[in-house]
Amino acid sequence: MFHVEKMDVDDFYFAVQLANTMNWTMKPSDFEFMVKLEPDGCFVLFYGQERLGIATSISLGKLGWIGNLVVKEDSRNEGAGSFLLKHTIDYLKSKGAETIGLYAYPYLVKFYESFGFKPNIDFLVLKGKTAVPASQVTLRMAKKEDVPEITLFDCQCFRANRQKLLEAILLNKNNLCYLSTENNVVVGYVAAKVYGKMAEVGPLICPAKSVDEALLLVKAILSKLNGFEILVCVPKKETKLLNILLQTGLKEDFRVVRMFLGPEIAKNCICIAESLERG
Repeated sequence: MFHVEKMDVDDFYFAVQLANTMNWTMKPSDFEFMVKLEPDGCFVLFYGQERLGIATSISLGKLGWIGNLVVKEDSRNEGAGSFLLKHTIDYLKSKGAETIGLYAYPYLVKFYESFGFKPNIDFLVLKGKTAVPASQVTLRMAKKEDVPEITLFDCQCFRANRQKLLEAILLNKNNLCYLSTENNVVVGYVAAKVYGKMAEVGPLICPAKSVDEALLLVKAILSKLNGFEILVCVPKKETKLLNILLQTGLKEDFRVVRMFLGPEIAKNCICIAESLERG
């Protein structure tokens, strides 16, 4: 019989091995980060004593997000994935989530639709090394004291309180964050998580009509990451932003569909994903 237990450090090796059968190139530190953010919301699926699958999630007030849901290939189509997904949904609802989001590979859209998720918009995952000249526009790098204002701005645009996630990113001295301001008020920002010579660009948040600001923010942060292996998840509909990213040397790796169970969020903003795991 299937049962689910909370993920702990002893499960990290299994989680990495299983996740990387999907070519996700994850490390134990990725799961350590998720468990630290949401210790009760990262799971391992068992059948008896055998580990079969994993799922991570994060609760952000009225929003919950599901990432890294995968089961062993020989356990698929036997109800394992459905059991694990239902458990994760129930957990997030118990934490107050009114909307639950995830990114799905196109071939899995129908699976998630069977649980009530509805497709929102398509995202392209881009990878590669960039070559971007220094920005001609001076944008301010975020400081520790900017975090509360960034968090408030993010909440107003994204429609979810991502405080614990943003603090974990923005207060890490290895990461980067640039601000766009008007009269000393934040009107856009972009962050990048830096891991050695790799960097994941996101989140980026700007009001829906501020395409030029989004382009400036992206150019500013990429100019500091020349020579890094970059990953970024960008909405397909943001054609200007997408074209700029492709011109820097990035190439499309794969596509995903953002899906929501419950009311849609992030409807009136330009939004580069923070990650596939956490929205």
